[in-house]
Amino acid sequence: MATDDRENPVDPSVVDVDILCDWMDERGLGEGPLHDVTPLAGGTQNLLLRFVRAGRSYVLRRPPEHKRKNSDETMRREARVLGALAGSEVPHPALIAAEPDESVLGAVFYLMEPVDGFTPSTGLPDLHAGDPSVRRAMGFSLADAAAALGRVDYQEVGLEGFGKPDGYLERQVPRWRSQLESYAELGGDWTPEIPHVDEVGEWLDRNRPASFEPGVIHGDYHLANVMYRYDSPDLAAVVDWELATIGDPLIDLGLIMAFWPEENAPPTAVSVTPWEGFPTIEEMIARYTEGSARETGAIDWYGVLACYKTGIILEGTNARAKAGKAPQSYGDLLHATTVGLFKKAETIIRRS
Repeated sequence: MATDDRENPVDPSVVDVDILCDWMDERGLGEGPLHDVTPLAGGTQNLLLRFVRAGRSYVLRRPPEHKRKNSDETMRREARVLGALAGSEVPHPALIAAEPDESVLGAVFYLMEPVDGFTPSTGLPDLHAGDPSVRRAMGFSLADAAAALGRVDYQEVGLEGFGKPDGYLERQVPRWRSQLESYAELGGDWTPEIPHVDEVGEWLDRNRPASFEPGVIHGDYHLANVMYRYDSPDLAAVVDWELATIGDPLIDLGLIMAFWPEENAPPTAVSVTPWEGFPTIEEMIARYTEGSARETGAIDWYGVLACYKTGIILEGTNARAKAGKAPQSYGDLLHATTVGLFKKAETIIRRS
């Protein structure tokens, strides 16, 4: 049975339902109360709220109650890229409306269409769990969507100025090295106990590709940030566009490499069970190449960069935990993930 917002309350410090309804009224987005108001799981950085109004389902996305300094700008960027992808071959949540002014609800927010799908890292339904050929097609669907995103003309879809492609590759190692060093400012007893962090950075600087063709990148592309259809191995949507920008789209293929389970390689933080049937990473790279005009001969460099970048980002939570600003158990978990990513980087370097 449907319930209105009074029977299914939302913390007004996070989402003031009355203000939200007035805002929707002004945009012709239904009328009357909200029904079936339900918080959704969707990561630790932002909040998702699903509800129904006048027979239509919506998902609201906004920063957490305790925002970081860039939370509102991140929401503005997410809404902009989702709007730009409308009509593209990239499966994504359809943007309904966005509010760039944080004063309305205390934070920037947007409304999107719900996605009817599941995240494979949290479990597979019977169709996908019971058939290795379905899982094989799931892998190729992930590669196809990355290639489709790389084909998007960012200028044509209105994303001019969304990022700074000039010098993008040259900036990567200095940027992430600087971020790692900045964690010392949080206080506590944190030290960067990451194996071979300097050597990996030096290898990236020495082997950096000379040029690239700019395009849209997701920036955190792996099996935990996509949703699949229940009735097929096809992607329903790529989600969590927090790190999207204009840069070298091959970084998304590199991220697939960084988190892809491989024989005789360190375990990854993103796992799917059962794994049997998924393509090898070599098959994934070949599939991406089939759908892209981009040269993938230097893809090992992008895989190492993905490990370097993501590992340093995750280490920030460990540093905050050491400073008493995050649970230490969570910091320990992500530190272990960081160590695993740098071991994966070493494996790719030796192989290349």
